[in-house]
Amino acid sequence: MAIRDPPRILGTVARDSAEGSPPPDTLAAVSVVFESLGRALICLDRRFAILHASGGLDALVGEGVAGRILGRRAEEILGGALFGPGGSMRRALEAGERREGWGATIRVGEARPRLVSISGAPLVHGDPEICDPRVAYVIVVRAAEPNEETGSAQPTMFSGLIARSASMLRIFRLVEHLAESDATVLISGESGTGKELLARAVHVHSPRRAAPFVAVNCGALPGELLESELFGHVRGAFTGAVRDREGRFEMASNGTLFLDEVGDLPLHLQVKLLRVLQERVFERVGESVSRESGARVIAATNRDLKRAVVEGSFRDDLYYRLRVVPIEVPPLRERREDIEPLARHLLDRVGRRHDRALRFAPEALRSLLRYPWPGNVRELENALEYAVAVCRGQTVHLDDLPAELQGEAPAPRVEPGATAGEVPEETGGPPSAAPDREGLLEALEAHRWRRAETAAALGISRTTLWRKMREHGLIG
Repeated sequence: MAIRDPPRILGTVARDSAEGSPPPDTLAAVSVVFESLGRALICLDRRFAILHASGGLDALVGEGVAGRILGRRAEEILGGALFGPGGSMRRALEAGERREGWGATIRVGEARPRLVSISGAPLVHGDPEICDPRVAYVIVVRAAEPNEETGSAQPTMFSGLIARSASMLRIFRLVEHLAESDATVLISGESGTGKELLARAVHVHSPRRAAPFVAVNCGALPGELLESELFGHVRGAFTGAVRDREGRFEMASNGTLFLDEVGDLPLHLQVKLLRVLQERVFERVGESVSRESGARVIAATNRDLKRAVVEGSFRDDLYYRLRVVPIEVPPLRERREDIEPLARHLLDRVGRRHDRALRFAPEALRSLLRYPWPGNVRELENALEYAVAVCRGQTVHLDDLPAELQGEAPAPRVEPGATAGEVPEETGGPPSAAPDREGLLEALEAHRWRRAETAAALGISRTTLWRKMREHGLIG
């Protein structure tokens, strides 16, 4: 529901009841109106603590939720990405702006997390007898529609993931549908797409959310060590085994075991994993006693397991046993509508680590949207780490981004024995005459100190421009 004029709504209810009997509690009365429309109302003070929550939340999330969240911070219930310090919704409300139709995950204690749509607005106060003076912001909550596609609307925050593309929203919805399931899940996708984050989301939305989430990378250890890591060992099982040790299956008992890069699992361990999945039992290395496994398995891979089965490097029976619920995470280049919200979210997160509030210049954002991102979200985050490190103002410009995002060739390689003046230009043409200090300063100021534009105007490479700026004392 769009929030058009919250102050007038609150005031009208109170004034209309003023004649005759004493007025009812204004917030309770307004809550009844929202509940009749299938919405819930949350009121926040200036510190974003929850002052009021309508009973409609009980229907959305679980019985008694509305009472349990009173006094808690909004970020605890609706997520730090939206309501934490520097969160996107929080910043908008503090600036006096209204936001409508944002996706969020609402989470309260042991209640099952729910994907919801929220709208928020600042509350402008009039008569203090009509509106509680402590209320600074109002949030209207409704259930997200099963077929809701946000398209160009605001992004959805979901258990650490952020997206607005239809393909990712379908995955979020599938994870919600798995909330009461214990089925084995196989997550596939290119490296850097966020498979582990998605596995954690499946765990958080499952009946096992209060139990451990244990992760192990199957490609990071040699076979003999990986076997001990997964199943544990007894004292004397091999050289260096000086005591009994439990494995990850035992650590994840009643919880979730995440097997990352499961396609790299050696064949002899594939047989043992298949047995655990089928019979729910395993043995520690060096032990003949069978132990029961209560762990749910979520596996992930960036390999084509179908091809691996054909090639004989992966067992077909294990493949189908893992692939009970398949989830394929599309690469970032196939969901370009997610790039902007991801970039803004990551820039906020990286900036906060350095106590900086940063924004994108339009040309920098356009460059992010054009780039194919072969390394997916991980590469995007690394690029923004670089940008925050080199950016000197509050705005990330094009020349603050890594060279590959600026459409430039790599920096020239200096041959052994060559001096700085003998380094060839990146353009491959003859070296251009760089201006003196005054000319260089004039060119930089004309292009607002944007190095890529200045270098292009001078007909030199960014490498040469940077070197000349250092020589003339224009950078530290």
